[in-house]
Amino acid sequence: MTDKAQEAADWWATSITDIEPGTIRLRGYAIEELIGGVSFPQLIWLMVSGELPTEEEARLLELTLVAAVDHGPQAPSIAAARMAASCGLALNNAMATGVNLLGDVHGGAGQQCMEVLHELKAAVDAGESPTKAARALVAEYKERKAFIPGFGHRFHPIDPRRDPLMHAIERAARDGIVEGHYLEVALALESVLAEGKKPIPMNVDGATATIYAELGLAPELARGLFVLSRSVGLLAHAREQQLDPTRIKGPLPKSITATYTGAPPRKLSEGSPVDGHA
Repeated sequence: MTDKAQEAADWWATSITDIEPGTIRLRGYAIEELIGGVSFPQLIWLMVSGELPTEEEARLLELTLVAAVDHGPQAPSIAAARMAASCGLALNNAMATGVNLLGDVHGGAGQQCMEVLHELKAAVDAGESPTKAARALVAEYKERKAFIPGFGHRFHPIDPRRDPLMHAIERAARDGIVEGHYLEVALALESVLAEGKKPIPMNVDGATATIYAELGLAPELARGLFVLSRSVGLLAHAREQQLDPTRIKGPLPKSITATYTGAPPRKLSEGSPVDGHA
């Protein structure tokens, strides 16, 4: 191979996929062995981490993916995908519309909560108790008047997804599948947040973040995995909307108009800027 040819071959060098005519290998495994040999959660883990997970690890990952699939048209990402589909866009375009709404505010809490858990664990590793570290963090967020990611929910007083996920990671810690250090600080933080006048319980993002942290995944992957999971809901809703004859559905029914807060009705008159006299 010439130097130029080698330069071209190295341009998109990757440790993930090995492709040759008649051959597809993912992280070194032949695709024909992976098909039927691993589950989809196992394959996701392999692709993002480089190694296959244990069955127990894959099961925990699967639980998080199921939990985040959908939150109905009440979720902006789902509503946007449906509006896009009602405008005649193809499924991939409608799904992309929804995915592009997933950022720091809507869709980013899992990653942000993982960063908080890492901060708490670092404090515990430095000698603080989990409760003391959690109280210091809560005080800091209160001073900044900031939300602690992974706790509280604008729609659910108690997030129904929290308990199944947390019970699963608690069992995994008891069984020695995970170490339980991030679980410990997550529960300590939840306990501190329950001490106020209005308890702020953990939500799905907090529970998911706890599992991902225990599994050793990078915080950035939490957002990507959420997008992967929520894409299933986007697909289902976009397809349902495609089958609805209603076209160009906006955020409000035609019978309701958004509240107007601008200037009262007025007319152009002599002396206005458009006359050139003002």
